[in-house]
Amino acid sequence: MGPSLLHRALTFCCVALCLWAFWLEPASLVVHETTIELPRWPLELDGLRVAVLSDLHVGSPYNGPDRLRELIAETNAQRPDITLLAGDFVIQGVLGGSFVEPERIAQELQALQAPLGVYAVMGNHDWWLDEPWTLVEAFRVHCLPLLHNEAVAIDAAVPFWLAGIGDWTDGAPDPQRAVAGVPEGAPLLAFTHNPDVFPHVPPQVDLTIAGHTHGGQVRLPFFGPLVVPSSYGQRYAAGLIEEDGKRLFVTTGVGLSILPVRFGVPPEISVLVLRAPAQKSPPARSQ
Repeated sequence: MGPSLLHRALTFCCVALCLWAFWLEPASLVVHETTIELPRWPLELDGLRVAVLSDLHVGSPYNGPDRLRELIAETNAQRPDITLLAGDFVIQGVLGGSFVEPERIAQELQALQAPLGVYAVMGNHDWWLDEPWTLVEAFRVHCLPLLHNEAVAIDAAVPFWLAGIGDWTDGAPDPQRAVAGVPEGAPLLAFTHNPDVFPHVPPQVDLTIAGHTHGGQVRLPFFGPLVVPSSYGQRYAAGLIEEDGKRLFVTTGVGLSILPVRFGVPPEISVLVLRAPAQKSPPARSQ
């Protein structure tokens, strides 16, 4: 291959990668369904479907109100039992983005449907609003419960508890306070925005759910995410993590922050299917 042909081939590859990373992948959407077996999860709640949406960053490139409506329709199509919104609804700075008011976002989000409810926590971008309480009020008006260091009982086949923990960097997180009112031994899920709070989550929580990282937004083959906004590096970048007998799931989210690019980390709706422990076979009868 001559130098001229090699140069053209490299140029083509660079252009193709840029088109993919700055245009095609950020505008895509995938649904990732993950089955998670929880040691203490009751058999009556086996198969519970939890939809997780995080880092919507409405107003970032490819993530305007029209896209939000498409996202909501696709989430509802997964038929979740409960839907969790893990923060960063607004955008506070991304190349090519434009700010969308919390009232408009909440108005769209009220179309989410789940028989056990839709619950939310705030993320760092939400707290960075000049008046973050405008988001709190918008969610209240549109009947979208925002949990902040508190837990609520969910009336399912067997009641379970859902705790919302404040954002690690800006939301004054208090995991102990969040679960203080939960009865001992009760099934308990927790969700928050930033996974860095995970080491401080009490062991009574069956599963912690978070977002924030975007999976690094750029993930290279054989190397992993280039940059993860976490004090723990790649430790809590994405997916299911088991650590010290506890479980954490981190979704890579939907929107964009700082740069309008995604590579190897497409926008995702996460659907978690929670399973009770595999039942032991009954002992064989003696002859």
